[in-house]
Parts: sequence; C-alpha cells; structure tokens
Amino acid sequence: MAIINNPVRALVFAYHNVGHACLKVLIDQGVDVISVVTHEDDPKEDVWFQSVAGLALRNRIPVHTPTNVRTTEFIRWVESLEPDVIFSFYYRNMLPAEILKIPRLGSMNMHGSYLPKYRGRCPVNWVLIHGENETGVTLHDMVPKPDAGDMVGQKKIPIGPEETARDLFDKITEAAAQLLTELLPLIREGRAPRIKQSEEDSTYFGGRRPEDGRIDWGLSAREIHNLIRAVTHPYPGAFTYFHGSKVLIWNAIPLDDPSDKTPGQVVSITPLKVATGKGVLQLGRVQKQGDEEMDGEIFAEKYVVKSGAVLKE
Repeated sequence: MAIINNPVRALVFAYHNVGHACLKVLIDQGVDVISVVTHEDDPKEDVWFQSVAGLALRNRIPVHTPTNVRTTEFIRWVESLEPDVIFSFYYRNMLPAEILKIPRLGSMNMHGSYLPKYRGRCPVNWVLIHGENETGVTLHDMVPKPDAGDMVGQKKIPIGPEETARDLFDKITEAAAQLLTELLPLIREGRAPRIKQSEEDSTYFGGRRPEDGRIDWGLSAREIHNLIRAVTHPYPGAFTYFHGSKVLIWNAIPLDDPSDKTPGQVVSITPLKVATGKGVLQLGRVQKQGDEEMDGEIFAEKYVVKSGAVLKE
C-alpha cells in the first residue's frame, strides 16, 4: 500500500457507506484527517449502512455533528483548523461558500452519478427508476450550485437489469473508494484535473419521500419493475392498495404478456400477475402493511385475491 508522505490536512464531511469507505481510504493512505463532521443517526431511518463516526473514533479522529454548518461560529471553527483540503463524502448538507473557499487545495465532493447526469439527491434510486444501464461516481469541486463544479475524476459503473438500489449502492461505494485512491496523489500535489461540466447535458433530480413509491399501474411493466427495484429493501418500498389496505411489493418480474385487463387488474393468481399499461407484472414478494412479507401466491390465498380484482387506492 502506498502511503502519502507529508500528509495534507483534510477536514472530512461524511456519512453512509460511501463516507465510510472514502474516510478509510484517507486513513489508509496516511492523510492527516484533522476532524470528521457527520450526522447523528435518525431513529426514524433504517440505518443499514456503516458508521463514519465509529470509524473516526476508532482512529482517534475528533467527530462533530453540528445541526447547522452555516453559522458564523461553525465557519470560524473550520477556519481555525486550517485544512489543506475539504472532502464531502455523502454528507447530506450543502456547505456554504465561506467554507468552500478556505482550503488551499480545494473543496471536493464525491457524487454517486456520472456527472453531469443525475445531479442532486438520491442518484442511485433515480438511475434505476429511469432504467439506465450505466451510472458512475464523480469527484468534483464544490460550488454553491449542487454538483455543478468542475470534475476532478470519474469512474463508470454498469447496471444490471435486475440490480436493486442496494446492489448498485455497493458498487458505487467500491468505485468511489477506488477513484479517491487513484486521485489522491494528484490532489496532494495540487495537480488534480479540473474538467468543466456540460450544462447542456446536465440533469437534476430532487430528494425522494416514501410516498413517492406509489405504483401507477398505467405505466409499463418494465417501468413499474424499475420503481420496485429502486426502492426495495432497505428503502421504504413500492406500494399499491387492496381493499383499502396498503400493500408493499418488494420484487416482481416484468412480462411482455398481452392482456385485455385494465391496468391494476389481477390477471392470474398462480402466479400472481397484474395488468399494467404495457405488459404484465408478476408479483414476487408482497406484504400487507402490518403483516409479514410473503410470496405473491400465498398473499393471494391469504387475502382472497381473485382474478379480476383491482389493486388501487
């Protein structure tokens, strides 16, 4: 393992698995991480990812969890640290311009898409929802506009047709660590590339809420399948309704089978298939809210789902 001599002083804002993996790269490569800024875990959130705070504390790195990074007090604190470089690895808050201009080597963010596509929040989920067959990771300079700064480096990642958000997130985490490792020597020497993004080719997407997982049966079977794999475990899940009860669909198979049923209408019970705007969706793992997850056929039997029944609010 190549260790960087005369390590730069890095202030790291980080969270989630990408934050954990990239912080580990900095530690392993001998970077002087002077402090880590992260988030308190939200008790309402399914925290399935690794702890940045835990990794930092095990390596005797001070940890801070401010509620507001825009206060004068916090900005002055960052200035007092005199960092050579600031990194943001899946930290969830935008940093103000007053902080971004402090380090001599720049302020850089690791974004989970192949910029300029999919700027903004939840890029892993959005690329699956839109049926993309590739994405990537990008290290870029931070500017006040989200994910719009000059690119330092990128790495492409293929997306399999059945991969879920968790599958893709694991690949992005690995690629982010590899990219950071490759770029660190250039960053340390002040020779990191600066590649302008194409504004014409840029796209931006905002955050997602659990209610955004509602299934529109008028979409094609493939489009609904893409939504399901984008928000399945550990995310809140795609859902529909049956007899007034919320029903979560954790996986499904899109089929090109023709159907004369209306979208959302049950085509068959064994296996459990539902008509869509184009094609048929075979439901795999299904869960009525408040009950356990089960196979589609067992769900149909337990809740007396009959052919011709309609799944809707």
